[in-house]
Amino acid sequence: MKRIVTIQDISCVGKCSLTVALPIISAMGTEAAVIPTAVLSTHTAFKKFTFCDLTKEITPICEHWKNTGIGFDAIYTGYLGSFEQIELTEKLIADFKTENSLTLVDPAMADGGKLYAGFTVDFAKRMSLLCSKADIIVPNITEASFMLGVPYIEEGYDEEYIKDILKKLTDLGCKTAVLTGVSFEKDKIGVMSYNSESGKYFSYFRERIPESFHGTGDVFASTFLGALMRGRSVDDALKVATDFTVESIKATVGNAPDRKYGVNFEEVVPYLVSRMDK
Repeated sequence: MKRIVTIQDISCVGKCSLTVALPIISAMGTEAAVIPTAVLSTHTAFKKFTFCDLTKEITPICEHWKNTGIGFDAIYTGYLGSFEQIELTEKLIADFKTENSLTLVDPAMADGGKLYAGFTVDFAKRMSLLCSKADIIVPNITEASFMLGVPYIEEGYDEEYIKDILKKLTDLGCKTAVLTGVSFEKDKIGVMSYNSESGKYFSYFRERIPESFHGTGDVFASTFLGALMRGRSVDDALKVATDFTVESIKATVGNAPDRKYGVNFEEVVPYLVSRMDK
């Protein structure tokens, strides 16, 4: 069985970050090791949440793993809350990445044209340096715009605009860049990727569901990596991740009194397992 390590926060209530990554990756047949960067009572969309910073625990965890000889087939980064956590994640990559392992960075820090609370433009630029050390990155258009220092366009862009963004993202140093939330038609939304080695683009779209829920980016990234660990190609893994995210949203629409709790991906895990067995 392959083993990945994912470094991001854990919210006790509210499906995002580790509470999404752990069950999805495990259900897809890959061991998920974790480095929790913080423990929150709920994620930050709730009011008056508690927060316990675990930054000081990251180095001792990594040192113990090194001394024990533990290795990983993939390194997966999600929400990182500080410059120090980015630096420690870079050290994690330097210490544990091998010729045969994969590094995936989800620069979770912005959406809808705005940075998340507490983040700055300087933080986005620092995140771009972490992305340079990845094999694959999966930003949304907002995150890509902040990392590259280019204007954010919410709608009305064309394919050439997205292709230019993707090329600039791979110029940071990663092999493959994936942009999520791409839409060229009003009723469709999906992903587009670019492989800098082959020079090939790939896109995949599904119907747009006029609802938004917290944590869908984490569902997508975790499913994407899980599919890669099962031997799927990048293109096929993007299809699996997009489809599972859409099906999770469908399972939630009309069945969620509060969007902050995230999507009911658990109900759709049987579909995902069946999809991976095909």
